[in-house]
Amino acid sequence: MTPESARRPADSLDDDDYPAYTMGRAAEMLGTTPAFLRTLGEARLITPLRSEGGHRRYSRYQLRLAARVRELVDQGTPIDAACRIVILEDQLAEAQQLNQQIRDSQPSPAETPDAQTNSKRTSRDVAPPFG
Repeated sequence: MTPESARRPADSLDDDDYPAYTMGRAAEMLGTTPAFLRTLGEARLITPLRSEGGHRRYSRYQLRLAARVRELVDQGTPIDAACRIVILEDQLAEAQQLNQQIRDSQPSPAETPDAQTNSKRTSRDVAPPFG
């Protein structure tokens, strides 16, 4: 392991995926019970890592997902539906982030060689819709 790749203890403080919280602490932070967190695991929303002793450990990212489910459940949404909603919200946010990264990495239309040609196209240049 090189010095650059060695993980320092302080690196974990900013890592959203570092499993820093025990089940009891996580439940306390969310204002819920350990059984609620186990239910989220059974619903496959979150899969906590295990300590060497076999205890569940949760990351900040997992706790944010659990907190969102808790909000929906408190509003009357069944837990299975709340888990599905949170999964879809998370997938949408990830897709939007990837799309933005792709847009940011592409040259702007003014920078492309045929930008002048493309800007002079009219509606007649476009094929008519099917149907």
